[in-house]
Amino acid sequence: MAASNQLRIARGDSLPPPAVSDYVIETERLDLCYGRKKALNQLTLRIPRGRIHAIVGANGAGKSSLFRILLGVRSPNAGRATILGHDCTALTEHERARIGFVNEEHSLPAWLRVDELVAMQRRLYPKWDERRYRSIVDHFHVFPEQRIAAISRGERAGVNLAMALAQNPELLILDEPTLGLDVVAKRAFLEAVLNSVDEGDTTLIYCSHQMDEIERLADNLIILERGELKHMSPPDEFCERVALWVAEFSFVPPEPGTLPGVLHVQRIDGLFHYLVLDQDEGFGALLDARGARRHYRGDVNLDRAVNAFLARNHAAPAQGIPVP
Repeated sequence: MAASNQLRIARGDSLPPPAVSDYVIETERLDLCYGRKKALNQLTLRIPRGRIHAIVGANGAGKSSLFRILLGVRSPNAGRATILGHDCTALTEHERARIGFVNEEHSLPAWLRVDELVAMQRRLYPKWDERRYRSIVDHFHVFPEQRIAAISRGERAGVNLAMALAQNPELLILDEPTLGLDVVAKRAFLEAVLNSVDEGDTTLIYCSHQMDEIERLADNLIILERGELKHMSPPDEFCERVALWVAEFSFVPPEPGTLPGVLHVQRIDGLFHYLVLDQDEGFGALLDARGARRHYRGDVNLDRAVNAFLARNHAAPAQGIPVP
């Protein structure tokens, strides 16, 4: 705890109110390098308070590097970052207590019983909510007398989430929390997340490669690529940017690189399936002009849209497409 806060407590004064900002996370021109590799590249990001914000990106996009900086584990090479209005490089114990974090390993001390671990957590967090803990952990049928070493990965995930939410954090960061969980455990975890958001005022940052989870949970979609912010909007708005056009050609089809906005093209049963970015009905007219016998437009789900967007710089048809 900061010396100034210790002095206030000794005098019987109350702690200063926490910093209030419209954003739970703010970064400005944030850089982080590992040797010659740049993990974050001039990242400027503002995540508003409230609801669930999903961060997605391919491996190496910078998600884990961003979390390390936000939680004060690493300092940036350049730029600045704040979490709940505080500089991430100088977080006090009081400020850290306002932040919850659940990682993909769900690593907990294996030698402790569940009730012993919970008792430790209860002493650490003065805002601990026992009712909230019980309402979440009961989803996973974990008994207090069980040792951590004896419960499954899904049950550890449930205990981890229950403890994180019981501390009543203003911000909860979930980093690939359902990785390795079976279908039943994953469903229980996601339902617990949704119920907790409906009940409280915690802002959630949800990082996952599972687009079905993102589609179900997220109010806001954030796409990172090579350490840079590439898109932020509600998931539905992003899906509206990506369209599927299916065309049949009598002769040789046009080269994908000569068509605007092509993210991906695939030939299925003689038909050419084009995933395109930011193209209106004029794309259909262009297909006609380039020799299409017939064409139609289809819908694209979030999984297909995000994967095509992230793969656009790695597939030959997508070369030369400007980044939005």
